[in-house]
Amino acid sequence: MAKPLLLNAFTMNCVGHIYHGMWTHPQDRSVEFNRLSYWTELAQLLERGLFDGIFIADILGVYDVYQNGIGLTASEAIQLPVNDPLMLVSAMAAVTEHLGFGLTANLSYEAPYPFARRMSTLDHLTNGRVGWNIVTGYLDSAARAMGKHSQTAHDRRYDQADEFLEVSYKLWEGSWQDDAVRADKARRVFADAARIHPVRHHGEFYQVEGVHLSSPSPQRTPLLFQAGSSARGVAFAGRHAECTFVTGSSPEGVRRQVSALRQAAVDAGRPADALKVFMGIGVIVAPTAAEAREKHREYLRYASPEAGIAHFSSSTGIDLARFGLDEPIQAGPTQAIESVTQTYSGWTRRRLLEQHALGSRYPLLVGDPQQVADQLLHWLDEGDIDGFNLARIINPGSYEEVIRWVIPELQSRGRYKTGYAPGSLRHKLFQQGDRLPASHPAAAWRQPADPSAR
Repeated sequence: MAKPLLLNAFTMNCVGHIYHGMWTHPQDRSVEFNRLSYWTELAQLLERGLFDGIFIADILGVYDVYQNGIGLTASEAIQLPVNDPLMLVSAMAAVTEHLGFGLTANLSYEAPYPFARRMSTLDHLTNGRVGWNIVTGYLDSAARAMGKHSQTAHDRRYDQADEFLEVSYKLWEGSWQDDAVRADKARRVFADAARIHPVRHHGEFYQVEGVHLSSPSPQRTPLLFQAGSSARGVAFAGRHAECTFVTGSSPEGVRRQVSALRQAAVDAGRPADALKVFMGIGVIVAPTAAEAREKHREYLRYASPEAGIAHFSSSTGIDLARFGLDEPIQAGPTQAIESVTQTYSGWTRRRLLEQHALGSRYPLLVGDPQQVADQLLHWLDEGDIDGFNLARIINPGSYEEVIRWVIPELQSRGRYKTGYAPGSLRHKLFQQGDRLPASHPAAAWRQPADPSAR
């Protein structure tokens, strides 16, 4: 049986996210991102469309590599201003029942103890619909803003991330036993102290002694997302992630990435299907192919290719403005996104501007509903992925059009759900319960059900 397609809305708590310049389109509402109704209405729309989740990217720091400043970043709103994604969740959860929330948080500048409480709180308030996208950051501007001279070395950030996750697992999985909360009014016992255990962690990066401040939430550990594609990032995903993200120019290239990720899970003692793999993509759809092509031509008039490569400059740590249009770009050593820097070394600025014609380097599907569905399923099946992070081109129009035209076509082919499964975000995606499976490293920190067994 062909696997169903999973779908997240990919967005950010800012004006310009991936398709740069499109905030200027008259139908785009991204400039309203500071209004709560903008987010609650989007959440309700996505739930009507049976989206699995809304995935909210985030960044600390500013894109100041291109032209050695933030001139273009500010004028084109290249992820600036950008607000905290976690603050949005309670309101969106209040107007939905099933939609999941994937939230990006940079652990390099968080402390595990209060962060674990924030995520547990959101997991409680959403009834188990929260996921955490684990990132370590890549901007020197963030490091300077946080009091450091420069970004920590790439692999060293992952060393810190491994320890951050270990502390978090101890808090989420091991501090409270499942039966610690009694809520017994007659006996005046809300929680049994004998079933609450302090975490004692003394490592290289973190020193933690204390009881987790939140009682066990529906998922305990939030659903874990991760997007690193370097060798160290793939190994990290194989050990920790449940959902991961890829991008590529061909299904064959994506399949190779997916194969490496699944092998990393096996190498870490987990099954190959422990990972759900999502690919970033953009869609322009209309009732006819000719209308879709015309819409694409119209969008190009609003897009900013230069803003796209200004964003790209910070991804590589290289000021692309200093290269001539046809001068090959040489990637020197940086602490930015390692896989991106390696992939695009030798390209020219002209080629990058052409690639970023719509302000983004994401693959773009343009066509009528049948053509778009064909292309999505081709990427899904030939790339061996599980679903897509659908980036907004115009908001909310990009999502409205996919819901109106593409999802019914996928449903008619039996490749998209017609209703939500019950349970937590984790259970909806994996159908194996609300909690992490025993094969995940977090399970090692769980307390036995019977205290006498300890």
